[in-house]
Amino acid sequence: MAIKSTAEKIATIQKGYTLDGPTIELGAVIIDGEVRKEAPVRLPLSMMNRHGLVAGATGTGKTVTLHMMAEQLSAAGVPVFLADIKGDLSGLATAATSSEKLMARTAGIGQTWSGKTFPVEFLALGGDGHGIPVRATVTSFGPILLSRIMELNDTQESSLQLVFHFADKNNLELIDLKDLRAVIQFLTSADGKDELEDLGGLSKSTAGVILRELITLEAQGLEKFFGEPEFDTAELMRTAPDGRGVITCLELPTLQSKPMLFSTFLMWLLADLFEDLPEAGDLDKPKLVFFLDEAHLLFNGASKAFLDAITTTVRLIRSKGVGIFFVTQTPKDVPAEVLGQFANRVQHALRAYTPEDAKALKATVSTFPMSDYDLAETLTSAGIGEAVITVMNEKGAPTPVALTRLRAPESLMGPSADALLASTVAASSLLPKYGTAVDNASAYEKLSGKAPGTPAADSAPAPGGGSDVDAEARRIEEDILGRPSSRPAPAPPREPRREARQERQPAEDGGMGGDLAGALGGALGGGLKSMARSLGTQLGRELLRGVFGTAPKRRRR
Repeated sequence: MAIKSTAEKIATIQKGYTLDGPTIELGAVIIDGEVRKEAPVRLPLSMMNRHGLVAGATGTGKTVTLHMMAEQLSAAGVPVFLADIKGDLSGLATAATSSEKLMARTAGIGQTWSGKTFPVEFLALGGDGHGIPVRATVTSFGPILLSRIMELNDTQESSLQLVFHFADKNNLELIDLKDLRAVIQFLTSADGKDELEDLGGLSKSTAGVILRELITLEAQGLEKFFGEPEFDTAELMRTAPDGRGVITCLELPTLQSKPMLFSTFLMWLLADLFEDLPEAGDLDKPKLVFFLDEAHLLFNGASKAFLDAITTTVRLIRSKGVGIFFVTQTPKDVPAEVLGQFANRVQHALRAYTPEDAKALKATVSTFPMSDYDLAETLTSAGIGEAVITVMNEKGAPTPVALTRLRAPESLMGPSADALLASTVAASSLLPKYGTAVDNASAYEKLSGKAPGTPAADSAPAPGGGSDVDAEARRIEEDILGRPSSRPAPAPPREPRREARQERQPAEDGGMGGDLAGALGGALGGGLKSMARSLGTQLGRELLRGVFGTAPKRRRR
């Protein structure tokens, strides 16, 4: 291959990144060791829902990159969600101050810089931090995500699905951890032994293991996260009065002690968005861009069901107008099935100190298109605030690979003052809605007799109800466990009472129904494939449970 001159390389970048619509400005290309501000590198705003990866070794500038991108998305009217792992991203609410070094850098890449603030909403998981408390009900969280937090094996996960199914059918609302504990205790008690026996795939010993893990979660303080009022993911998609997108910043001060909760909660947010949002098709700009930091935590030790559900969510949520950017150290942290969904790549420097590092470097280089760079050398020598970039252009083709000196954020690269955080939270419109936990009557109260409306008095089938039990056991064996049942054929099914739920947007794309049916079959186990196929035809009506086994949220009181 003929060696290009510097002028030819510059012309290649200029042509590849000349775009018609609105863009996110990423920086200026570096060619033959020099920054060329006449050749800017951009990302089309309309391609932000094609998902992306921001990767690189620790300390190479990944957090600053997503900080810079979040600013420009907000300015373009696009809401942003990001997790604040180190506390630095709260600086989005504070204008940066200039310095001689900063102005020299920005001038060198052609950036017109000025300090700015951005509209930021601060959240905290269960109130663990300075932000608005974020909670989820156990039933909406679902058995697959909860199994992930509890680190259950495949058998235990399947058993927990049966517990959820039993609670759903008997109108035992699982709002907080004590509700789930009460249901399991009932099933393992003398009163519930018949019900436990009828749940053919659930043994008393496995139920006991799940119960012990549940008590461990409570001991870790996670009961603060599960409960009501449940956070409405529509809050992530707001704009400020001036039209800028609100940047929702989730504070994670105790990430190291609860990494599994953090990563699983982010997938709950995405699953809930997936269930709620209508099909949008191709948009001029996304409805929301979601930065998922420390993405490797999602996949460490994940079950096949969990991985299948992640893959399906990433693949299908694009059509809902949501873009996801995974942020991690190397592409090998992300399974190939998920990595293949990323059209936009921002790769910061990698280190090659060990044989394992060298293998990761070689694998990373192989994922980029052919370019004018020696990528193995470039990726190990790139400086802080520099990255190798290729994105999808407006025609759906990859742009030329470009080593880029990245733009500088215009808000503070560091934490905002505690006083500003406190005043922002106090003035938030979300505080009256979510600031105070409530404890409504649910499974715990029904089973303990502390509230009216026990399961036997409800219109749902009563535990131990004769022919109803036979019908329910047959249903569980055939539809849930995927095996023939020897029990008497049930009478025509009685429609169970359902709580009021939000209507789902009908899906017009038949292919998506097939995708979701396959995902449900994979995510919930081979025995559920027949049920998944029937559920796949019901898009637009209320699903029993979503891709992660999540349920539609209760109507808020």
